[in-house]
Amino acid sequence: MQLSDFDFHLPDGLIATRPARPRSSARLLVAEGDTIADRHVRDLTQLLGPGDLLVLNDTKVIPARLSGTRTRQTPQGEVTAKVEITLLEPQANGWQALAKPLRKLKPGEVIRFGDALSATVAEMSETGLVLQFDAEGSALDAALDQVGAMPLPPYIAALRAPDEADREDYQTVWAKNSGAVAAPTASLHFDDELLAQLRQRGVRFVHVTLHVGAGTFLPVKVEDVTTHRMHAEWGEVTPEAAALINDTKAQGGRVIPVGTTALRLIESAATKDGRVQPFAAATDIFIYPGYRFRVTDALMTNFHLPKSTLLMLVSALMGQDRIRNIYRHAVDTGYRFFSYGDASLLIP
Repeated sequence: MQLSDFDFHLPDGLIATRPARPRSSARLLVAEGDTIADRHVRDLTQLLGPGDLLVLNDTKVIPARLSGTRTRQTPQGEVTAKVEITLLEPQANGWQALAKPLRKLKPGEVIRFGDALSATVAEMSETGLVLQFDAEGSALDAALDQVGAMPLPPYIAALRAPDEADREDYQTVWAKNSGAVAAPTASLHFDDELLAQLRQRGVRFVHVTLHVGAGTFLPVKVEDVTTHRMHAEWGEVTPEAAALINDTKAQGGRVIPVGTTALRLIESAATKDGRVQPFAAATDIFIYPGYRFRVTDALMTNFHLPKSTLLMLVSALMGQDRIRNIYRHAVDTGYRFFSYGDASLLIP
């Protein structure tokens, strides 16, 4: 299974840099069996009903992009330089982060982000560093909200800078547990009105948590995709969430993750016979064609990068030939791609 098997041509003009407004007005490609239908996210009220369970990732994206300064005393006097920081994930001894310029920083040095926050460089490596902030918990969250910017994906950040609108746009309406540096983007299509309408239809919801890391954007660098190593991300399925998923399966209902993050988590928590267990750990599950799904019955997801692990995941769910046809249709009919783009409902 070669990396080139998951390549396709995507015109630059189809990369979305802003979301649809309202959220539920985004287009929705519905693929079921051999059929493809062009709908809108708001049409989920006609496509889903009693017995269906949507699995929602309630992680909360932190404003992980920080602009700071470091100051040094030199023989010529005090010298201040700018430092750009991107937080990656919390560790026992601080936050793992990227920095520009990295090589000009030193362990023990203090980086100040205005008057609200500062951090000490605790460790350094060739690729990044560990920062220890002068605040933690809710105080750190408040400071990041004040001085940070939303960590837009590289393919959007290359086209425009983040702004105030992204603080709302790049966050789900049910975001609760802080810790992600990328959004579970399929969930961005839901607003309170759509959720209320789905509840009236008898659709049920269950919340799980997977803190999406920056590794989700890392390219696959091996030609034999089966040798690729996934980045690890921390997730939790509570006993109550596991029970609701298992109850849905027992009653013959459909379990439908909203987004690949929710799917990867519940598949990580499932036993071989399809029963979901409570889960609170890191997962590096890699799903590619040949994988046997244990609990997922369908998936709502955005359109993914060529040669990406997420394209491999949807190819595992629908079949490689089927996904090629789906993506060809999406390109030919002008669907908007990636984090702020349109969505698909994939029903094997």
